[in-house]
Amino acid sequence: MFTGIVKGIGSVSGVNRRNGGLRLRVHYAEKDEFSALAIDESVSVNGACQTVVAVGEGWFEVDTVEETLAKTTLGSLRNGSAVNLERAIRPIDRLGGHFVLGHVDCVGEVNDVRELGTSREIWISYPGEFDPFIVSAGSITIDGISLTVARLGEASFAVAIIPFTFLHTTINALLSGSRVNLEFDILGKYVARQLSPGSGASSAPVSRISIEWLTQNGF
Repeated sequence: MFTGIVKGIGSVSGVNRRNGGLRLRVHYAEKDEFSALAIDESVSVNGACQTVVAVGEGWFEVDTVEETLAKTTLGSLRNGSAVNLERAIRPIDRLGGHFVLGHVDCVGEVNDVRELGTSREIWISYPGEFDPFIVSAGSITIDGISLTVARLGEASFAVAIIPFTFLHTTINALLSGSRVNLEFDILGKYVARQLSPGSGASSAPVSRISIEWLTQNGF
């Protein structure tokens, strides 16, 4: 599990195809906390949870399987590509962002990048079937970065990017047409499933959660 607070930017230094999957090698700055990574640990690479399979001085490797390649942008990475990195959280860590699983839901596309004084506003479109999982002022993960939904459009949303995030993540490289990994808030996904009629097995107990129940309880 992660928080969406990027701890460093790595650089892809190896892309090797293996039976439909990829072995990715990622280099990182020596001062970063990733120097303590060990084999079998989890690490977020552009928002996708990956398992470390090899480590060396200033680098680590992960195996990216077909399922991940189908749902993320990792298959488009090339030597020299910059990637956002985050190690898995520990129980004692501060949760500076939100609960992020590293399980990318879909790939979105940047529609517009606007400069607004000291900040930037980025509009991103996504497949319409994910509409129930996103709300204004809710949490969203873009390429592993925990952000807040500023505005909603038709199968699209906007986020506001502060200067620190712009300078310390790969979001500064996004242009109109860029593809990004999106993970919607896990809490919203569970609530949406509970409210969806016929979403579970017929033998499952009927949920007492409804729109009326949520309203009465302050949601």
